[in-house]
Amino acid sequence: MINIKKFTFNPYQENTYVLFDETVECVILDPGMYDAAEQNEFVSFIKSAGLKPVLLLNTHCHIDHVLGNKFVFDNWGLKPQFNKGELPVLQSIPGYAPAMGMHYELSPEPEVYLEESGTVSFGKSSLTLVFAPGHSPAHLCFYSEPDNFLIGGDVLFYNSIGRTDLPGGNHAQLIKSIKENLFILPDECKVFPGHGQSTTIGFEKKNNPFLT
Repeated sequence: MINIKKFTFNPYQENTYVLFDETVECVILDPGMYDAAEQNEFVSFIKSAGLKPVLLLNTHCHIDHVLGNKFVFDNWGLKPQFNKGELPVLQSIPGYAPAMGMHYELSPEPEVYLEESGTVSFGKSSLTLVFAPGHSPAHLCFYSEPDNFLIGGDVLFYNSIGRTDLPGGNHAQLIKSIKENLFILPDECKVFPGHGQSTTIGFEKKNNPFLT
């Protein structure tokens, strides 16, 4: 069984997730820790839970989801893994971060890129890759079939969807991604998004004003 710990970090109130199982190996997803207090809170949890970080995954590479990539690399030697289509998004950050008043420590680039389908594994667990572009050019979600949850990034939110007005965004593509790649998951599937509260696939099918 995979356990999920959520942190909400940085001025964008971004959800950072740690996934771990009984082996104490863990995955760090979309690290957004920004200041010393957030970094300390994160390290304190990893240490107190006795976890061993083995994977750093990014759903996509907008600044709020990668602010902690360098910190994770410095502490645990992990380079991020994401789909190669997100690399230009990552590489564009130093060009706009100062204008947004954001301090950005350069993220390392991947040695391993994730495909549009397949799995990633840690401990005794694995996550299925779900390709869902639209909010960003090559956005990935991560699905656990045994535990029936989705780490959804900025694709589907409680009663909302990801914005598509940023470079590389495409509204029609996002709607298609949700309907064809997310809504095929079980209605009971719990969605842990990149911002805000969790929801379920079934609830969003019935109630999401952007999708009904």
